[in-house]
Formats: sequence, C-alpha cells, structure tokens
Amino acid sequence: MSAAAVEHPCDGEPESLLDTANSLMEQHPGYRVEIIGGVITVAPSPDAPHARVLTKVMRPFIAAGLDDGEAEVLQGIGVWLPGGPADYAIPDLAVVDADLDEHLVENNCYDPAVFRLVLEVTSSNYNNDLRNKVAAYSEAKIPVYVIIDRRHGRVHVLTEPMGGGYDSHQVYAPGQTVTLPESIGAPVTLDVDKLVQAGRPRA
Repeated sequence: MSAAAVEHPCDGEPESLLDTANSLMEQHPGYRVEIIGGVITVAPSPDAPHARVLTKVMRPFIAAGLDDGEAEVLQGIGVWLPGGPADYAIPDLAVVDADLDEHLVENNCYDPAVFRLVLEVTSSNYNNDLRNKVAAYSEAKIPVYVIIDRRHGRVHVLTEPMGGGYDSHQVYAPGQTVTLPESIGAPVTLDVDKLVQAGRPRA
C-alpha cells in the first residue's frame, strides 16, 4: 500500500489530514483512502475475486430481510471514527440502521452508532483489516466486525467491542458455517467454503 505525494498550498498554511486524504482520492480515482489512528492509508481498486466475495456475502443478508424495513445492507459507505479528529474508514460492507441519512457527520461519513455490522474482504493490505481496523472499529463500539481473510482462507467474527479490541474473536475455516449474532437484526449464516472459494482467482 502506498500514498502518492501531495502538493501543499503555497500560502504557508499546512494542509489538514482530511484535505490531504481528499486530495489523494481526487488524484487516484477508484482507490480507497482512509484515516485510521491519524495515519492515511491508500488501497488500490479491488480485484475481481474481491468483488465476487462481496456479491456472495451480500446474498444471505438480503435474504434475511436486512435490506428492507429497519436496516440496509450497503457497500463502501464511510464511518466516522472516534480515534482521532479526522479518522474515518470505508468498510467493504455494512449493515446499518435505515435512518442512516439522518446521522451524517462529516466528509460523507456517518455516526458509528448506526452501524450494526461492518465487513472487510482482505486484499494486499490485509494487516490493516486484521489489526488497525480491529482497534478502530472496537473503539467506535461497532458491535460486529466480520473479516473475510482471503490470504489465509478463513472468516473472522469479532463481537463484544472493548477498548482496543473485541472480547470475542472467533475464527472459522472452510467446511464450517458462521452464524452471526441476531443483534444485527435477523439470523444470518455464512458458508465459509463458498466465500473462500469466491476470493480465489479463477483458473
């Protein structure tokens, strides 16, 4: 993961972290730019297997009725994080309260209180999902964090957020199924094998 250099204004005023992040997004369309722990990260556009995992993982959430009524299932929406003055993340997928639009905070990011679940599909920057975002999402008190770990072929389910991490961290391998907490609004079961297979390039 790398970030390109950004020219700063010539008036002597230092550019804010948020302005720098937005400049990077303008210079690199399709890239995901986030600020976590006061550090800007830039991830390249996802590949086809990443997109396939997202398509497959959305289906059970929608089938459970979580995209109608009191909840929505959305891709790529920003969550404003409490870890710093301009921290935010853009999870691959989220289950949110249906009144999300009423909770816009800043920079197209929303109050973490309306996020029932966030989900990340790992790419080359997998350590960010497995470490930095664990701390960030737990500090934001997002109750369920799911990681589809393509590199290691596993699914992580983290619940019970506490300072700097989650009290419960379950890891599932191919051949197992994952039953998510019904606190997200409905019972949802994920097939680990299908998600791991979708995350691999086709022969």
